[in-house]
Amino acid sequence: MRCARDAGRLIAFTTVSYDDAGLREAEAFLAKVPALAMLATDSRWSRIDGRIEPRDGEPVVRKLFASGFFGTGLDALLRAGGCDTVLLCGASTSGCVRATAVDALQHGYRVLVCRTAVCDRDPGAHEASLTDIDAKYGDVVGLDAARALLEGGGVRH
Repeated sequence: MRCARDAGRLIAFTTVSYDDAGLREAEAFLAKVPALAMLATDSRWSRIDGRIEPRDGEPVVRKLFASGFFGTGLDALLRAGGCDTVLLCGASTSGCVRATAVDALQHGYRVLVCRTAVCDRDPGAHEASLTDIDAKYGDVVGLDAARALLEGGGVRH
């Protein structure tokens, strides 16, 4: 986070949260994963972790489904910021990270996932998702490569 901020890169956060209308819209998703209903808009469970808390001017995109792009303004935000590449960090690798990687590619972005900045509750699903992302949707890179990208030096594999 510090490296991206120091380099003046656009940082956008996403969070899943539901108000009454969102609960109705995401009914099929919530039927599959009922625990998501705990992510009320004003709940502590839908807040960004305080260790990486957004600073003034860093947008938080509210989403109802796994992808940061689906049904949100993320694409417009990135285009307005002149972005052509998305570097993904977060959880869960087999859900939100993978879905966002697929949609980012489908929106025309170069996709990178920082291996050490993503996680999943299931180690097998985590590794399988990283393999799948790297094979089809983007590049899974290490921390040094992610830093190089953020600092303007490109990515070295």
